Amino acid sequence: MSELFNSLILSLRLLDAALAQAERRILLTFRIGFTRDFLNPDGSIGIGEIGLGLLEGRSDVEWEFLPERTRALTAEHLEGYDALGLLGARLPAEALEGNTRLAVVARYGVGYDTVDVPACTAHGVVLTITPDGVRRAMATSVITFMLALSHRLLEQDRATRAGEGWQRKLDLMGYGLDGKTLGLIGIGNIGGEVARLAQPFGLKIIACDPYAKPEVAAALGVELIDLDTLLATADIISIHCALTDETRGLVDTAKLARMKPTAFLINTARGPIVNQQALYEALVSGAIRGAAIDVYEQEPVDAAEPILQLENVIVTPHAIGWTDEWARITGQSAVGGMLAVAEGRVPNFVVNKEVLETALFQEKLSRFGKGRG
Repeated sequence: MSELFNSLILSLRLLDAALAQAERRILLTFRIGFTRDFLNPDGSIGIGEIGLGLLEGRSDVEWEFLPERTRALTAEHLEGYDALGLLGARLPAEALEGNTRLAVVARYGVGYDTVDVPACTAHGVVLTITPDGVRRAMATSVITFMLALSHRLLEQDRATRAGEGWQRKLDLMGYGLDGKTLGLIGIGNIGGEVARLAQPFGLKIIACDPYAKPEVAAALGVELIDLDTLLATADIISIHCALTDETRGLVDTAKLARMKPTAFLINTARGPIVNQQALYEALVSGAIRGAAIDVYEQEPVDAAEPILQLENVIVTPHAIGWTDEWARITGQSAVGGMLAVAEGRVPNFVVNKEVLETALFQEKLSRFGKGRG
């Protein structure tokens, strides 16, 4: 009987040890949730490689896509995750209320106007972006727009498909770039890359950027000027500033009126930087020659939006820069940032740097680091 009792005690102790080990493993497993807007309706990944290869073979990391596609995340969506891979969904303050586990939000892209940054900081959540992933993809998108506008690509395409191309050749002559002026509103990560790529076209490049260092502009071959002078001087204007209280509605009726009637406007930054109704009126009246826009005041843009009906505007669905190259580099950057936190390290490209020294974030970082140390 005593042998049976001792065997039972031993079994219970082994069971307790196994349960404790399993519980410890659960606590140490770093869980990542990806918003479901990465996926097609059939569940396949819609934008190519998004960094998931970095997670292969990681026994300390579990990941999954959120169970539903939503335009705004809630507290329930974030429950049980240490990290969030975020594409287009909004992350409002109320989604973070009561959450003590989430440590990092990795935004795929550079814009973070969809994220309540102060709420992230208050809850000890670091927000990262991926400037290395979008730099070349978005800059080449601007060059694509610039060439398409100047060569009247879509107008020629429509005329040819309608059987009118040969008859209208003279009407559809394009506009050369050599000797023209490119004006950049912002020469940061993407704007600076646009300047570098535009140099071989023989363009004079000017920019308005109150935060740019003169030596950086000089190295890019860019002349820094004020906004009103840029608007009145440039033949092509491309917007590359972030959406802030300062830049919301920056390009309005008055600003558009300062542009040349032969000028083009390109916006791949954020829709609300430009007053969309004012832009529509400028395009209809001939106040400016044309535009190319990838972003809108309301997204997704309504199919009935008047600006979509104009022939002197090129429109894309906030995806002109989405290429396999963009997905690969952005994914590696975003997932790399999440894994840094999982290993107790500070990630790159942190937006809310003030959170790094808070006790709440340091406790999370220390917990992850010790668990794998």
